[in-house]
Amino acid sequence: MSENFDLIVIGAGPGGYVAAIRAAQLGMRVACVEKDDSLGGTCLNVGCIPSKALLDSSELYAQAKTHFSHHGIKTNGVSLDLTAMMARKDGVVSHLTRGVAGLFKKNKIQHVVGTGRISGVGAVEVTDDKGGKQTITAPKILIATGSAPVELKALPFDGKHIVSSTEAIAFTEVPKKLLVIGAGAIGLELGSVWNRLGSEVVVIEFMDRILPLMDKEMTTALQRSLEKQGLKFRLKTGAQGAVVKGNQVELTWKSGEETQVETADKVLVAIGRRPFTESLGLREIGVAMDQRGFVTVNGHFETNVPGIYAIGDVIGGAMLAHKAEEEGVACAEMIAGKAGHVNYLAVPNVVYTFPELASVGMTEDEAKQKVGEVRVGKFPFTANGRARAMDATEGLVKIVGDAKTDRLLGMHILGARASDMIAEGAVAIEFASSCEDIARSVHAHPTLPEAVKEAALAVEKRAIHF
Repeated sequence: MSENFDLIVIGAGPGGYVAAIRAAQLGMRVACVEKDDSLGGTCLNVGCIPSKALLDSSELYAQAKTHFSHHGIKTNGVSLDLTAMMARKDGVVSHLTRGVAGLFKKNKIQHVVGTGRISGVGAVEVTDDKGGKQTITAPKILIATGSAPVELKALPFDGKHIVSSTEAIAFTEVPKKLLVIGAGAIGLELGSVWNRLGSEVVVIEFMDRILPLMDKEMTTALQRSLEKQGLKFRLKTGAQGAVVKGNQVELTWKSGEETQVETADKVLVAIGRRPFTESLGLREIGVAMDQRGFVTVNGHFETNVPGIYAIGDVIGGAMLAHKAEEEGVACAEMIAGKAGHVNYLAVPNVVYTFPELASVGMTEDEAKQKVGEVRVGKFPFTANGRARAMDATEGLVKIVGDAKTDRLLGMHILGARASDMIAEGAVAIEFASSCEDIARSVHAHPTLPEAVKEAALAVEKRAIHF
């Protein structure tokens, strides 16, 4: 059975489904091949959305136990209903995935259920869960298959005791002790969830700091905050192996010359993600990839094989849903003969712990290496009226500017709602704003973003309220 389209998108995650919608808006007949009945990929189903639902629920639980009384709210016998919490998380996921299906219907995009394999230039063979096959064709094919968790050879996933993030958002009971391998965003977020719900959480990180790609000053402050909440960190420590005994895991770790065995109920391996490019038939048709499996593309997201494109996690860079979405839009527009655009310097990055850590642009160290002399402005939330009223005074805003031109190079926010506030920095970098532009922009009072204005003022050492 063969059916012709203008564009076939393989993968219905944030990059794929957004690319499909934009292409349909531009008049293309689009098919989106996705192995699951549920659209949205890792992000909506087992990644961004369910983890944030659990982060919000667990934060409310922690607040009820420890902070409500400070607001004059008395609670008696706060208890956890993990089943209800998980059901709420699943409901959020279901609602959003149905929403994507509705958008497909609205834009006349055909969802072809099955596993896609490029069988030749312009042809995709789709195999359904019963082994049935069909071939669909199009002059343009877009690979948007995303990524999968990296597995350590010494700690292979068993789905029960040694798990990836997929299983860690669906535990049926709170582990008494959870070991997290990797101090990146996923490990810290899920470690925070289970710590709030009662687990003893130990984070094991091979590097000498958490979140090594983010601003060091800010990550050091975040680590101190997480330690106050009860998380423990073993830095410069490598996981050597694990043995499951009964319902527990004995993990061997090494730090310098010291080697120890630590016992836990669960081990979450969160050391990163790898491109999901297996079984797509890419090597057979000559698509260039690097040694790690990332697809090589040019400035128009086209591979070395004409008519085959790739976006999102499979081409490397920041493995972020919003980065994939922007690439999907740009790629669809370029295929349609329009001018697509992604400014990678303006792609924000967020860690959804509490406090949240959000950043966009360069870290202070990066700016010094690439630009030379920089000026830095900082403003603490302890001096912000809204933060004080919210009882959320932990953290600060840090702005990095070019000392010669005053151009904004980076914005970093550690604090409540940092994920929302960082949008101002992304827009400012996109428009090549100066730090003075932000400082002279009117910010409503009392609001948390006033701290951004004050940090921009502090670049010239003229903060008003600190």
